[in-house]
Amino acid sequence: MPIQIPDNLPAFATLEDENIFVIPDDRATHQDIRAIKIAILNLMPNKIVTETQLLRLLSNTPLHVDIDLVQTSHVPKNTPQEHMLKFYKSFSEVKQNRYDGLIITGAPVELMEFEQVDYWDELCEVFEWSKTNVYSTIHICWGAQAGLYYHYGVPKYPLEHKLSGVFLHKTLDANHPLLKGFGDTFFCPHSRNTEVKRRDVEKIEELEILAESEEAGLHIISDLSRRQLFILGHWEYDRDTLAKEYERDVKRGLNPKKPKHYFPYGNVNATPRFNWCCSANLMYANWLNHCVYQKTPYDLKNLEPLF
Repeated sequence: MPIQIPDNLPAFATLEDENIFVIPDDRATHQDIRAIKIAILNLMPNKIVTETQLLRLLSNTPLHVDIDLVQTSHVPKNTPQEHMLKFYKSFSEVKQNRYDGLIITGAPVELMEFEQVDYWDELCEVFEWSKTNVYSTIHICWGAQAGLYYHYGVPKYPLEHKLSGVFLHKTLDANHPLLKGFGDTFFCPHSRNTEVKRRDVEKIEELEILAESEEAGLHIISDLSRRQLFILGHWEYDRDTLAKEYERDVKRGLNPKKPKHYFPYGNVNATPRFNWCCSANLMYANWLNHCVYQKTPYDLKNLEPLF
């Protein structure tokens, strides 16, 4: 929550420049509190696992958060239809709503061209809708690649081998509110077959690279308004998620490489390292607190379009 101090106190400007969570006396006196409205467009096959991972992270804050789970018309094979009917809404049911935040997950369709994905047109509609009906959007993994492609024409490239593991990343903009409280380096899992290249992102003046890894490449990209965030890693992953993916691919006969920097001493029977949970919780708390709560209008009808 914000620290309340007089706006004419010399420290106010300094702290505000450092993205410290401050609020002036006059605003605090008239401040109304309401729940933050977040929509999650879940594109992953096992909806229950992914929604649980994200909700766990979104709950790590004193803020009251209301969630709408949203689906495309694609029928998932790994989630009971009863669950979808009971807990999920179609985009047509929420498109008239306005939200403080939106999360668009990844999807196991990386090796397909974007336009070949059967719900691509629907996703494009969501991307366009988010510019007027959502204040801040987080795009994850393939969702990030798709968002960068739709909004900025940034292409993706196939990797020679699947990128899987937990990698060390460098913080490139410690003053960005999303990375408030981060040190110089942090860990995050990656699991993908395609990549976005730095040279393509650097051509877009509206984009800023916030974090990257020498081994895994780009990790966090933000637009200059700080309302469109693209995260190429999987901070939401549980301790055993990469292990389960590895076991699945072994059973499929894909002869996968072991996830890097994950199993202690490379022993697949050992308990995997879980060294990204602190940064994951901090990042999502920063998003809710600094990128959403303090920025969106009390009445979402007054939300200004992104472009």
